[in-house]
Amino acid sequence: MSSRTAQRIVQMGFVLAIGGAWQIGTATGHVSPLLLPPLGAVWREFISLIRTGTFWPDLRVTLYELLFAFLLAATTGSAVGYLVSRSRYAIQVFDPLFAGIYSIPAILLFPLYVLFFGLGPASKIAMGTTIAFFPVVLNTIAGLNSVDRVYVAAARSMGASSRQMFSSVMLPAAFPVVLTGLRMGLILAFLSILGAETIASLAGLGHRIVELGENMDTAKMFAYIGLVLLISFLLNAAVSFAEARGQRSAA
Repeated sequence: MSSRTAQRIVQMGFVLAIGGAWQIGTATGHVSPLLLPPLGAVWREFISLIRTGTFWPDLRVTLYELLFAFLLAATTGSAVGYLVSRSRYAIQVFDPLFAGIYSIPAILLFPLYVLFFGLGPASKIAMGTTIAFFPVVLNTIAGLNSVDRVYVAAARSMGASSRQMFSSVMLPAAFPVVLTGLRMGLILAFLSILGAETIASLAGLGHRIVELGENMDTAKMFAYIGLVLLISFLLNAAVSFAEARGQRSAA
């Protein structure tokens, strides 16, 4: 049995154990169905949700916020990381500064974003951009700073321009690390936007989950949570695949 197969078996066993505990807890009456509905009821709500497509309006809002937040974070984070990496002094100043700011819970800024941008998508985009910016900029700095100086010296000795240096030497060497930062930024942006939607919003998947919970419609609430988990899994699989392809191309 290969190591990957063994990992998949352990993962499936973990999921089945949670499902079994859930089913036993609800079937024996040890847990109130208002708090934890039976798996069968959740599954029926999930199938109904997929069949009717009632989740699309909220999903469009969340994906719109995610797209804009990630594009802003990726663009600004990569640009700032590149500018900082051009100077050893700038790296020594800004790298620990960004790392220190990153350690502060950014969700504390969300009330300010709501005051500035309102309850609509703009405040969620600002929240997602803020949280996703730091892994992108830190990994960009780390990746460009870790390029072997022998390659840089060789390119300069052959008369490479700054543009050729970046496109032919710096970027290919740093690409795997930069991709890792982009993957982290995308996932963190998605999670932060969902969290922000549960706090103060007018639409979105997080808003819908909170609304269903307040109405005690827990079966449908868990169906939406399952949908969010499925989307998270697909996003992570997609960006992990892109990261692996990028690393193979760079190699």
